[in-house]
Amino acid sequence: MTVRQAHDGAVAVHPIAAPWGRFALFSFLIDGPELAIVDTGVTASAAGLPAELEKLGRRIEDVKWILLTHGHIDHVGGAVALWEATGRQAEVVISEVDAHFLRSRRSHVDEALSLRGEYVDAAALEAKKSAEVLDAISGEMEPSLTVGDGEVLDLGGVRVRVVAVPGHTAGAVAYVLDQADGSTDVFIGDAAQGYGAASGFPGYEDPDAYRASLQRVLDLEPTRLYLGHPYRDSSGAPRPVALDAADAAQHLRDSLARETDVRAALAEYPPRPSASPYSPFEVVAEALGYTGDPTLEPSPFFTSLHGYPQEH
Repeated sequence: MTVRQAHDGAVAVHPIAAPWGRFALFSFLIDGPELAIVDTGVTASAAGLPAELEKLGRRIEDVKWILLTHGHIDHVGGAVALWEATGRQAEVVISEVDAHFLRSRRSHVDEALSLRGEYVDAAALEAKKSAEVLDAISGEMEPSLTVGDGEVLDLGGVRVRVVAVPGHTAGAVAYVLDQADGSTDVFIGDAAQGYGAASGFPGYEDPDAYRASLQRVLDLEPTRLYLGHPYRDSSGAPRPVALDAADAAQHLRDSLARETDVRAALAEYPPRPSASPYSPFEVVAEALGYTGDPTLEPSPFFTSLHGYPQEH
C-alpha cells in the first residue's frame, strides 16, 4: 500500500507490515533522496524488510536512515539486524532518553518489572521478558545519533523535524516530514493509542505527558498521520495505520477521550486489593468495560494505571 505518491517534489511514504504474534506492527519507508525506515519491528520483521523493499524497487543497501520513534521491543528489536543489512552504514536515530533500550536488552526487563512487577508474578514476568528480548531484539548497539525536541534531520534535502511526544515512553518522539507542497507527514509510533490495539487498552507510562503530547500532535495539524499499530476507535474497530487529516484528528480526539475515561474511573474507584487478576484495579476495569487479560505480554493495562496518582 502506497499512501503518499511522489509528485511536485513530494516524497512517497510506504507502510510495511511487520507482524509479531497477535500484534500487527508497521514500519514505514520514507522514499526520499536518502531512504529512511521509521521503526523496525522485531528481529523477524527486519529479516523480511529487504524483500519488502525489493517489491518497491528499492534496496536495503541504499537505506541511509533508521529512525526510531521510541525504545520498545516492537519498534527497536530489528534495529541492529537492519543496520547490519545496510552494510552498517545507516544512521540509527533515537532520542537520548530512550537510547538505553537500544543499548541494553536488560533495560526492557527492568522496565517491565518497574511498571508491572507489583501486580503480577514478578519472577515469571522476569523469566518471560528475559526470553522475549533474546528472541525479539536482534542485538545491542550505540545509536549513531541521539536527538531531542526541535532538532532537524536532513535526509538528502528532505527536512524531518523531531517533536518530543513523551507519555507512552519518556523519550518517545514524532518525526515530522515537511513536504514540498506544504503538507506534513507525521510518524508518531505509539504516542496516540485510541482505545487500544490488540490488547484493548491504551498504553502509556505517564498519563499527564501522554495527554499533553496528544494535544501537541493535534496542534501540528498533520496532513497524514502514521501509527505504529492499527489502534481501535470507540466502536472497537481497528483503524488503518495511515490516516488522512480528518481521520488523524478524530483518532487524536478519541485518544484524549479514552484517557479522560481512564482518569475519571480511577478518581471514582481508587485502587483496592482484591482476588481479581485485575487487582488492585478490578472496579476500574469493570467501569471501563475492559475484559482482556491484564497479564498478557505485552499488555498495557497495569502499565497505564500504574502511572496515575493512587490512593490506597
